[in-house]
Amino acid sequence: MKNILIIGLGRFGKHLAEKFIELGDEVMVVDRDEDAVQSVMDMVTYAQIGDCKKETVLKSLGVNNFDLCFVCIGSDFQSSLEITALLKDFGAKYVISKAGRDIHAKFLLRNGADEIVYPEKDMAARIAVKFSSNHLVDYFEISADAAIYEILVPEGWVGKSIGNLNVRSKYKINILAVRKKDGELDSNPVPDRVFGNNEQMIVLGMWNDVKKILK
Repeated sequence: MKNILIIGLGRFGKHLAEKFIELGDEVMVVDRDEDAVQSVMDMVTYAQIGDCKKETVLKSLGVNNFDLCFVCIGSDFQSSLEITALLKDFGAKYVISKAGRDIHAKFLLRNGADEIVYPEKDMAARIAVKFSSNHLVDYFEISADAAIYEILVPEGWVGKSIGNLNVRSKYKINILAVRKKDGELDSNPVPDRVFGNNEQMIVLGMWNDVKKILK
């Protein structure tokens, strides 16, 4: 369990708070908009109305006690910049700031952000990759080159085993699991595991190699 501070309750901040609570973490949210704070008060661990650009407000939160501090202000870049810098000044362990543009990210990193997130940009990229192929179910990026993909088993592979297909050396991917048509997950499948109809496989590989299978 982690202690999370989220500053800014726009759509991204709210969704972030909901997800961390789902995962069992303790979440404190702060926003200067009273209605925004009231809307999540029953869901989060702590909620406070306040303008975090004011040093007294931010200092009173005890930011050094949180494992992660998120600055989720999207419409006011100057405020995001100031709050990011103040968080580090007051001893925040790890600051993640939201950015909409690369130039904003550069300034945020210079002013103390440990990491930058691009919610809109990342979501757009995820949607584009997912819907670029009829056979791609989902994917999770783990580096600039590689990702974990859930894809439909190609028709030509049905009735054949992983070992006979020589998947790793021929296609340069690793099969991590196979999802049966009833939804049951066969994790770490063995080489003699035979593919059935309407199954999906979860693979680790580079996009260019996965695309070859999808085609």
